[in-house]
Amino acid sequence: MTAPTVEFALHPKLAADCEPLGELPLCVALLMRDDRFPWVILVPRLAGLTDLHDLPAACAPALFAEVGLVSRVLKAEFKVQKINVAALGNQVPQLHVHVIGRHPEDAAWPQPVWNAGPGGAEAAVLAGWAAVLRRRIASAGLAG
Repeated sequence: MTAPTVEFALHPKLAADCEPLGELPLCVALLMRDDRFPWVILVPRLAGLTDLHDLPAACAPALFAEVGLVSRVLKAEFKVQKINVAALGNQVPQLHVHVIGRHPEDAAWPQPVWNAGPGGAEAAVLAGWAAVLRRRIASAGLAG
């Protein structure tokens, strides 16, 4: 795997919309400030990536492992029924991967979260989620 570069900078929209959770070997992990869904965004710490195919092949196993780790944590901690994983980029050109916990009672089910309208940002809920995610991600042994 290629080591993260010093030129990496988080896109301003991701910085504004998310709470930092910490760093994994490849990605920075962020919690989307939307209290309707347990929603983590993974951003590879490599400069100049726009699309998934831009990721160096040697980094693909690390990204897959980090998506798997976050998926398992979301499923265990939030008792979600389904994990949605997506790498879109229509609003933020920097490569980032959404890992979203879903269940039939959530605000958008069964539609995509993108159609759910503006999210809530209840500070106490998000702070609790962030604390759980930081602890679980760090204890998984992948944290850098």
